[in-house]
Amino acid sequence: MKIGIIGTGYVGLVTGTCFAESGNTVFCMDNHQETIDKLKRGVCTIFEPLLEDLLKKNTKENRLIFTTNLKDVTNNADIIFLCLPTPPNEDGTADVSRILDVSGKIAEILEESKIIVAKSTMPVGTSEKIKSIFNTVCKHKIQYVFNPEFLKEGNAVTDFMSPDRVVLGSSSARAIDVMKDLYSAFMRTSSRIIIMDEKSAEITKYAANGMLATRISFMNDIALLCEKTGANIDNVRVGISTDGRIGDKFLFAGSGYGGSCFPKDVRALIRTAEEYGLNLGILKAVEEINSRQKTILYHKIKRFFGEKLKNRKFAVWGLSFKPKTDDIRESPSIVLIEKLLDDGATINATDPAAIEKTKAYFRKFRHRISFYENYYDTLKGADALILITEWNDFRKPDFERMMELMKTPVIFDGRNIYNPKLLKEKKFVYFGIGK
Repeated sequence: MKIGIIGTGYVGLVTGTCFAESGNTVFCMDNHQETIDKLKRGVCTIFEPLLEDLLKKNTKENRLIFTTNLKDVTNNADIIFLCLPTPPNEDGTADVSRILDVSGKIAEILEESKIIVAKSTMPVGTSEKIKSIFNTVCKHKIQYVFNPEFLKEGNAVTDFMSPDRVVLGSSSARAIDVMKDLYSAFMRTSSRIIIMDEKSAEITKYAANGMLATRISFMNDIALLCEKTGANIDNVRVGISTDGRIGDKFLFAGSGYGGSCFPKDVRALIRTAEEYGLNLGILKAVEEINSRQKTILYHKIKRFFGEKLKNRKFAVWGLSFKPKTDDIRESPSIVLIEKLLDDGATINATDPAAIEKTKAYFRKFRHRISFYENYYDTLKGADALILITEWNDFRKPDFERMMELMKTPVIFDGRNIYNPKLLKEKKFVYFGIGK
């Protein structure tokens, strides 16, 4: 098939590359010339495991074509995917202006009937607005599908190639048949396609992220109870995760969730409900607990060192909101570092992927925050180590070497990856979450 991808951000680039890998010819359009120039050279513009090799391969084989010309894509493609950002407004609602604007531009230049597929995360009712634009402006009748993405950063290529499910929200039988055929390459053993109306599909995307965020905040709340009572959250997690009705996903206590999806999607779902006169109390609590959780290590640090943190040096391991990505949006590490810098502390930070983005974010504090590729270098003269992101690189460090480098042997473990008994034997002071 010939596929058009409008928007080469995270979702668009992964979607386009994976469709090309299954043999389709994919035209990817973006209005940022610098981005397109890099992609034409096979330079991946996002950090995502496995993606760069597939990008280079399919670009070389002319199955993946990049352009800034919207008309070229709309004329050449049979299916046009809208993969445009819907960032949060100040009030938490999703800004869908860009996807509506681009829909209008496509509607004006379409020369024949096409299948239009929206993959952007959008509030319920946005599909109706998109269809209304095409019905009003376009000379040709289109078939419309809302096909939400369920890609986890750090595992997006695998998620796309081996999806848990593919949700198709549409009233067009023809469009559904074409989409089934398109996705069949990724479902050779069993079909995992779920067909529903557009509104249900729109809510499904938000509800999925809302549920996962709820599990995280629930465990973080229980972790706080464990600390107060002397229980151990790891034991509790094992005890409940073996219940088949609960399962073991998203049950790890930690420093809170971040990234581009959970925070904005929870807020957007809350705001959408309010527009309909509903109060989603559970999700409001989820958001409140997560905000609290991002500061929990900060308060542990203050209790241990006292109120005055000026001139203290802290090593921070992990800057991205999760491993295997360079995304620092809403990352707990950013919240913590900001608070420590405001208190006059200095920071030695490291991360396998997110150093450059964090360096740019903290440009105004560059005299008090230093970045190191070698994570042991962050420990020289440090008053404490703060572990925020559970990269595999950090799981089995040389504790004897750490003891020699650090000013004081104190570890604040925001992901519970270290064994408290082992660290006690090695003379470290250890603080975890829910222990």
